[in-house]
Amino acid sequence: MGMTMTQKILAAHAGLPSVKAGDLIEANLDLVLGNDVTTPVAINELAKFRKKTVFDNTKIALVMDHFTPNKDIKSAEHVKQVRDFVKANGIVNYFDVGQMGIEHALLPEKGLIVAGNTCIGADSHTCTYGALGAFSTGVGSTDMAAGMVTGKAWFKVPSAIKFVLKGEKAPWISGKDLILHIIGKIGVDGARYKSMEFTGEGVSALSMDDRFTVANMAIEAGAKNGIFPVDEKTIEYMKEHAPNKEYTVYEADEDAEYDEVIEIDLSTLRPTVAFPHLPENTKTIDEIHAQGDIEIDQVVIGSCTNGRIEDMRIAADVMNGRKVADWLRVIIIPGTQEVYLQMIREGLAEIFVEAGAIVSTPTCGPCLGGHMGILAHGERAVSTTNRNFVGRMGAIDSEIYLASPAVAAASAILGKIASPEDL
Repeated sequence: MGMTMTQKILAAHAGLPSVKAGDLIEANLDLVLGNDVTTPVAINELAKFRKKTVFDNTKIALVMDHFTPNKDIKSAEHVKQVRDFVKANGIVNYFDVGQMGIEHALLPEKGLIVAGNTCIGADSHTCTYGALGAFSTGVGSTDMAAGMVTGKAWFKVPSAIKFVLKGEKAPWISGKDLILHIIGKIGVDGARYKSMEFTGEGVSALSMDDRFTVANMAIEAGAKNGIFPVDEKTIEYMKEHAPNKEYTVYEADEDAEYDEVIEIDLSTLRPTVAFPHLPENTKTIDEIHAQGDIEIDQVVIGSCTNGRIEDMRIAADVMNGRKVADWLRVIIIPGTQEVYLQMIREGLAEIFVEAGAIVSTPTCGPCLGGHMGILAHGERAVSTTNRNFVGRMGAIDSEIYLASPAVAAASAILGKIASPEDL
């Protein structure tokens, strides 16, 4: 019986000739990830282990991104605990204020993960790295602690859904529209503990930033991971960001078994928005126009989903020469310091500020209702983030509408949910 991409990666890292869906395996890890919220919990769990030292100080990445720059005393104490741990264990890949970024934008940029790798992270959106042809998935802080000590993790081998992409995207359509379309189609539990495997000639129409966005939100369909084939774009990305790191290309067997095969014609996609309070509650811009104006109070463009340079360029293209609507707050958050610098060099930051937006240092901040953009009672936000659960960004009766950078930017100009076609 053939294997999927994910199954081949897991088999290789478990030292097995083959695996099948449902098998329980122990696999070697190439990277263990934590942030300022989850790492302190993992450090506390290490007290329960006989072995106190990490398995490899070069294969652990700790990124201070959720509440940094520290928003209060408690968050400052959390980061201090992580800093002390980093110093005691000689952790090489530690990223704090000045070097930081939003973890899932930062790690690929730094070349810390490549095709064929395995990665666990104590953050649910660790599945982002499947865009590079790697197996990556989110875990709890206890599993992170075990991974830091042993360099291994237990997995139940997932079955898979195959998404066959074809056609070309229309202007203003991005990976965010694609993944929202998919989640709207299969639901937030439609891929529960499955691998979402993307293939087909339409993959070539997606940029690497598109693919990171799609893989990032695989968890919003309940998936164990999302994964893309390794093509020329992937290889070029790895050559630029990880020139000295060896990678392995895995391809699904022709007779690999899938629970379902879903075909998607990219040319038919329309700008798509997820309404409160689930990512599956999607509507196209045409459906939104048909129901009438939805006025908003805030726009957030950034996050681990859409904080990369391509996202910033798209938003700036829409906002260039225009002004933010009256009484609207617009917050731009680049995913990494490098993206921030590139925004400045290309004049994008100037475009945003002149339009009436603010530009923040990289942070997860408003995405999880942490800081830098909390919503008050009854407020509505259009956000390029990945979740719109009840109370996710602030008050329990606030509303979050998930959208692409293009839709978010157009909405910022018009003060209501809109697409660039409306400008």
